[in-house]
Amino acid sequence: MNIYVGNMPYSMTETDLNSAFSAHGSVSSARLVTDRDTGRAKGFGFIEMNDANEAKAAIEALNGTSHDGRELVVNEARPREERPNRNGGGNRGFGGGRRSW
Repeated sequence: MNIYVGNMPYSMTETDLNSAFSAHGSVSSARLVTDRDTGRAKGFGFIEMNDANEAKAAIEALNGTSHDGRELVVNEARPREERPNRNGGGNRGFGGGRRSW
């Protein structure tokens, strides 16, 4: 099961995240989401646990707990949604502005 962990303190590391969830079962992976430009943590991450019962127990135990003054939001991760193309403008690749005839 893939688990979303939000509202994490920026000081929290993947090791901290892994340790918190390992107390409730076997963790396959722990991943913090970082800003692509600065490399700094964005305050959320994902945990992968193979056993659904252990994952549900971890969600119940850790959701709402406080870490460094921040209340964690822990729930089952939703599938990633398709996002629209980011080239903006809405003119489908055609340049804007005046046309010279």
